Amino acid sequence: MREILQSFRVAYDYPVVFTRNAFSPSNCTLTGVLARGGAPPQRILPVIDAGLLAADPGLPDRIESWAARSDLQLELIREPLIVRGGEICKRDPKEVREFHDLVAKHSLCRHSYALVIGGGAVLDAMGYAAATAHRGIRLIRMPSTSLAQNDAGIGVKNAVYFAGRKNFLGTFAPPFAVVNDFALLDSLDERDLCAGSAEAIKVSLIRDADFFRSLYEARHALARFDAPAMESMIVRCAELHLEHIQTSGDPFELGSARPLDFGHWAAHKLEELTGGSLRHGEAVAIGIAIDSLYSRRAGMIAEEELEQILALLEEVGFDLYHPALRTLEVERALSEFREHLGGKLCITLLKGIGSGIEVDHIDLPLMKSCVESLAQRSPRDRSPAAARGR
Repeated sequence: MREILQSFRVAYDYPVVFTRNAFSPSNCTLTGVLARGGAPPQRILPVIDAGLLAADPGLPDRIESWAARSDLQLELIREPLIVRGGEICKRDPKEVREFHDLVAKHSLCRHSYALVIGGGAVLDAMGYAAATAHRGIRLIRMPSTSLAQNDAGIGVKNAVYFAGRKNFLGTFAPPFAVVNDFALLDSLDERDLCAGSAEAIKVSLIRDADFFRSLYEARHALARFDAPAMESMIVRCAELHLEHIQTSGDPFELGSARPLDFGHWAAHKLEELTGGSLRHGEAVAIGIAIDSLYSRRAGMIAEEELEQILALLEEVGFDLYHPALRTLEVERALSEFREHLGGKLCITLLKGIGSGIEVDHIDLPLMKSCVESLAQRSPRDRSPAAARGR
């Protein structure tokens, strides 16, 4: 037998930039990002979330004006791909095929750019499309939701559904850059603005007690979607996610531990059970509540800590009740999550606010009792008037 052991390392780096009105004449953020790409011409395929376009129909014209004014030699494809927002673009392969067709039609190469502007699902699907065209076209993500700006849009994962399973097909492919434009949040409705708080609460609970306290103190401002409070939350949440990717030693998840998926085993299943009608952030909020209840009943956190967690979730605007909880099969959901992780069950729980702990065993009757507790809650009044009145 003869064996050659191959070993090499590849360094990745990409900027995550926070700005406002990225396509305005005085904003040089995107120009600076593209300048990192080497010699011109810079060829760019714009990809736009249909929901964002409906709320902001002037966006394509602003992109064209920005490209025309740029000091760089830009070649903008004047045929933007419009992608249906939400889970449908991940469930239906239509837009992924359309992306690949446009890459072939315009002879785009691995040094060309896909400028993807949209919510987390659009970024996921189009990130997968970009990573699989020519084994990788440069991807610039411009997240248009608070959830995507602080979590889904800043990491290295891309994925779509297959055989009814969320994120069954996907890649680990770092983007060329992420540009978080706070002005894009102005087009969101209250439900989508609220959804972004879930991932911030999640990461604060498992990594940063001070961040949790700041969110708790700002809960009424966050419920009103106060811009300074929202922007501060987004930036700190993004910092913590990026810090984990950089320092965990496992950015491509070669092992089984995924501490940033606290609350996600239930969230993923709830999204499937509701056909995507439950937003990812809304499902994560419920998942956080379930795993916090379990942490309390397992004697890992204090009752006062649990009450603070549930109060924060509800007071920023989340319902912790949903009818789908009554059909959530705990054992099956955990089994599917174990498979998704890579074979060994690894669930993150709390051993105090700001401190997560990974476990490989769940007491099924105890976890079922936690799900049943939430399933028996009454739906809350989440009218805009009620939210503003808190």
